Amino acid sequence: MEKKITLSVKNLKKVIGKREIIKGLTFDLREGEVFGFLGPNGAGKTTTIRMLVGLIKPTSGSIHICGYNIEKQFQAAMTNLGCIVENPELYPYLSGYNNLLHFARMLDGIGEERIKEVTALVGLNDRIHDKVKTYSLGMRQRLGIAQALLGKPKVLILDEPTNGLDPAGIREVRQFIRFLAEEEGLSVLVSSHLLSEIQILCDRVAIISQGAIVKTDSVNELLSNRERVVWHVHPIEKGKQVLSSLTTIEENEDGSILTEFNELQIPLWNKQLVEAGVSVIEINRKMPVLEDLFLELTGGDKIE
Repeated sequence: MEKKITLSVKNLKKVIGKREIIKGLTFDLREGEVFGFLGPNGAGKTTTIRMLVGLIKPTSGSIHICGYNIEKQFQAAMTNLGCIVENPELYPYLSGYNNLLHFARMLDGIGEERIKEVTALVGLNDRIHDKVKTYSLGMRQRLGIAQALLGKPKVLILDEPTNGLDPAGIREVRQFIRFLAEEEGLSVLVSSHLLSEIQILCDRVAIISQGAIVKTDSVNELLSNRERVVWHVHPIEKGKQVLSSLTTIEENEDGSILTEFNELQIPLWNKQLVEAGVSVIEINRKMPVLEDLFLELTGGDKIE
């Protein structure tokens, strides 16, 4: 059974002055999935997130959160949304508990019981009464997520949630985000500049370039049929001639040759190279990575 749509964005546009910053974005988030949002510098990723969380108004298009139109039913929509835009805003001189208590007072019907629930959820029971200034970056990120979860949202938006964390902290946050999606049923939208993390973390990915989405699909579908074989041969020109007669080839800057991965054909291609007098120095299997697809789709631009 297809999962319920929790965030629906249709033909979203943003014009500032005479410049169209966001050009008709359309995508959906479903219950229990982690959705990656990637874009090169100036692509409009942050502008889009600010519209999703109600910080700026779209020029046209619609945003629905759990069926509520963000423009016409703002309060109802926002009760289903939790977010951290850039860094979590915390008071370092207060304890983690008092930070949560402060934010809970801004929400209807959120009391001590919910504070205890989110504290346990993010694994901060042992340190919740310590001052935030003594927390590590990973702990502050978890407290920020606890704050975003106070109102029991269905959609959670995290802007660069692993920014500045060490490898252990990144793994910790990644595992926690997967837990929220798989065990708590949240829809989580994650923007990140760490492509390898997005590949591991997300179920689906939208790649945005110059204000438009150039590709949206599951990570598996995006990377399917992109596995390659790297051939190091000598002489290179003779090797290219032989392999190009057998399959489509690409040339690497280091002088190696790329072909498709075909498990049954590789031994035969190797045999034909040897019979043609080409020395096969090395054959490597190159696993597909999101970074390669990203660079291909965005023309090699750096991401935010």
